[in-house]
Amino acid sequence: MSTHAEIRWVEASYHAIHQVLSNPVYAGAYVYGKTRTEMALEPSGARRKRIKHLPRDQWLVLLQEHHRGYIDWQTYEANQQRIAKNTRPGPHKAGGAVREGSALLQGLASCGHCGRRLRTHYRGRNSAPGYHCSGEHLLDGRGSYCLNIGGVQIDDAVARAFIAALEPAKITATLAAAEQLEMDREAALKHWRLGVERASYVASLAERRYRAVDPDNRLVARGLERAWEESLRALETAKAELARRENERPRVLSRQERSRLAALGPDLATVWHAATTTPRDRKELLGTLIEEVIVKVERDKSVAHLTLRWKGGALTEIDLALPRKRQATVRTAEETVALVRRLAVHYPDTVIAGILNRQGRRTAKGHRFEGNRVAHLRTYWRIPCCVPKGDAAEGELMTIKRAAFALGVAPSTIHRLLNDGFIAGEQITPGAPWRIRLTDELKARFNAEAAAGFLPMREAIRALGVSRQTVLQRVKRGELEAVHVTRGRQKGLRIKVIARQGELFA
Repeated sequence: MSTHAEIRWVEASYHAIHQVLSNPVYAGAYVYGKTRTEMALEPSGARRKRIKHLPRDQWLVLLQEHHRGYIDWQTYEANQQRIAKNTRPGPHKAGGAVREGSALLQGLASCGHCGRRLRTHYRGRNSAPGYHCSGEHLLDGRGSYCLNIGGVQIDDAVARAFIAALEPAKITATLAAAEQLEMDREAALKHWRLGVERASYVASLAERRYRAVDPDNRLVARGLERAWEESLRALETAKAELARRENERPRVLSRQERSRLAALGPDLATVWHAATTTPRDRKELLGTLIEEVIVKVERDKSVAHLTLRWKGGALTEIDLALPRKRQATVRTAEETVALVRRLAVHYPDTVIAGILNRQGRRTAKGHRFEGNRVAHLRTYWRIPCCVPKGDAAEGELMTIKRAAFALGVAPSTIHRLLNDGFIAGEQITPGAPWRIRLTDELKARFNAEAAAGFLPMREAIRALGVSRQTVLQRVKRGELEAVHVTRGRQKGLRIKVIARQGELFA
């Protein structure tokens, strides 16, 4: 009694379809040895097995037409090339799967400044396409783009060049060039065939020498055997290279296909602009002839330079005049922009917004500043953001809160001493936070205990016979020494009073 496995129909997954299309068995071939097991040593000393997928030229066995496949081997090769082309390209390579968006150069455009692949975006109510390169953003981290341009004008120029390239005269020239290329390829293949014949002759000569040697002379026989094996390996390498180059040779067009291609030029313009032609169809057509489109923009001259690299190596240069950008009718005051440029070096956006609001400044539309509005203003004027620094070293500027912590006093004490002039502070603009430069001299003026000869403020006023304001002014001018006691019951300023001349002789 025989049992049959039950067939279950399920929804196809991406992984299952990819496995079927990439499996040579689907094309009627038998394959063995596509992977190799390797042993890797981890840093801990443990051994770990790793399966490595080998390239096709390293497979142990590959037998084409081994059984009846669902597709032929040429279709399988075309599928592999299509899958490789649709994979995500590298940083400086064009390609990728065709999407449904209206940007025609998706996957084809590259930056003329840094060489990276351009990304697509869509803006406005009509979702107008555009291209941008984030090369400068990736390198500097400043939020600016290496290139950012609308795509409507560029797509139209590339489409016109593509349709013009398929005119009957140009198609005839292209066919003639293809014929010449085929002749050159045939000459190159003849060279590789001669190489195979030469390697075959060398192998047969090495075999005759080996068979003619005396078997008792083992040393000579071993050397001739080694030479014979090397010549056989060279012959196999030459045959494999010849087979690879013959497979890469493009298929020659028939006379009927040539006549169809000659009539394609006038029909292509109609098909291109037809309402039934989707953007994806147009991208597929572009990809058949165009390898890459290099875009370079000169904003100061309002010019875009396009370089079309056709398949086969031909280049086409196109210069486009870009529309000049109009000045915004509503603009933020230049004084505010200049102030933001100064503050952005030291403070984040939220702190800058508080400073601008305390000074009574408003946005271009009369709103109060917020963190996101300051960020938008910085992005528009390309102002770098604040980069936080590490721990402040001696002599660097510190906020009042950090300076108070370092000196062992309360922030309110630092504010009071700033007002009294006991310590100096810096303020970029009115309303901005005060900053203290913490130096060794300033640290020496904050002691845990009062030194000998220093009197409290009341006793100093009584001893000098002047007002408190006068004492502080003399301290500010450096005529009197003062320290701030941070411990004990009588915290605060201590003044070193020098006895007056009359009291010295009393």
